[in-house]
Amino acid sequence: QVQLVESGGGLVQSGGSLRLSCVTHGIIFRTYTMAWYRQNSGNQRELVASITTVGKQNYADFVKGRFTISRDNALKTLYLQMNNLQPDDTAVYYCNSRPLRSIEWGRGTLVTVSS
Repeated sequence: QVQLVESGGGLVQSGGSLRLSCVTHGIIFRTYTMAWYRQNSGNQRELVASITTVGKQNYADFVKGRFTISRDNALKTLYLQMNNLQPDDTAVYYCNSRPLRSIEWGRGTLVTVSS
């Protein structure tokens, strides 16, 4: 069964840090470019960062220099280290492939940044 399970979110003050994890089940993880997405209430889901099968990283301009995406193919897990969090980073964060390949979205993990 294909499943994406995100965790690591929480409430943090502005300037704080969090590390998100996404454990994958049922996919050949090492063959997928993976990404983190986020969705604020009332907004569309947006791409935050991606990482290829060989570790090449790409970031949205609004997180460059603050967030770091990484992966552990042996553990089939995707990570997002988030530093210097700002209130605008408040959102539900999801992982999935990039491009999307009909992998069902997980529940996401809520990140709330207070000012």
